Amino acid sequence: AVPATGKGGRVLKGDVLAYLANVPLEERRRQAAALREQEAAPAGAAPEPAQPNVPRIDSASPAAASAPAPAQALGRLAEDQVVPVKGIQRIMVKSMEESLKIPHFNYMEEYDFTEMVDFRNQLRANADRRGVNLSYMPIIIKAASLSLVQHPGLNAHFNATASEVVQKASHNIGVAMDTPRGLLVPVIRDCQQKSIIDIAQDLVRLQALGADNKLGEAELTGGTFTLSNIGAIGGTYASPVIPAPTVMIGAIGRMQTVPRFRDLTNPSAESLYAAKVMNMSWAADHRVVDGATVARFSNQLKSYIESPLAMVADLS
Repeated sequence: AVPATGKGGRVLKGDVLAYLANVPLEERRRQAAALREQEAAPAGAAPEPAQPNVPRIDSASPAAASAPAPAQALGRLAEDQVVPVKGIQRIMVKSMEESLKIPHFNYMEEYDFTEMVDFRNQLRANADRRGVNLSYMPIIIKAASLSLVQHPGLNAHFNATASEVVQKASHNIGVAMDTPRGLLVPVIRDCQQKSIIDIAQDLVRLQALGADNKLGEAELTGGTFTLSNIGAIGGTYASPVIPAPTVMIGAIGRMQTVPRFRDLTNPSAESLYAAKVMNMSWAADHRVVDGATVARFSNQLKSYIESPLAMVADLS
């Protein structure tokens, strides 16, 4: 049987993948053949004894829904395939061509989320009462919005033809999402006026629309600043591409537990602790945004992330 590590003895996708990685290919093929023979047996026939090492997974479980089929995992292309670039992907081609005309300034920083972990846990009780699953993303979005209040030039559109920057009053923050239609960036509007829970509700709604292929023009236009949570898939640093006509984008890396010192002036064993860190990768339009502005914005956001009470103090 597959060793289960999920809550309540549930078999997770990772359990299945780990099991497959440790079982020789020939043994997996033998087990698969045994299962096919058992399923093909007449209805009235007595079932053969189950193979002791064949994983039994409820078809309604997350593992069954997302575990790759052996044929797909082992399959190879027999010949070249031509894949037309159309729909959302074709639109991405054009938008990326425009975006890559922008001279990008990249800036990367490590953010200590250790105190933020406790802060989110305290907020979750209120979120649960309102039926909202509170991740870190809504908190990061709100912290970014508060930081943009002090750096309005980063919440802007650049019109190169008119040679002017339009600083936007509304913080319409786009969130890059991996959807069945490809990469889309739906927008959470007026983040400067919304609470963390309000932003979380909007994010859940947009994620549901994305999963159902129902994101439309109303959700996908009007962004003034963008965040990409690439760390949800993997990776620590990235080099994000600015979506024109905005002037800045941030990519959030995955959270890691790493050793850090509380007192850098006295890096002793007593000050060593297990820190929860995320890495942020920023890209700004270097035609209208200088590196010092990006660094100051990042420092402000970092202070909110690492001292959540400071963020609460600035909430209006």
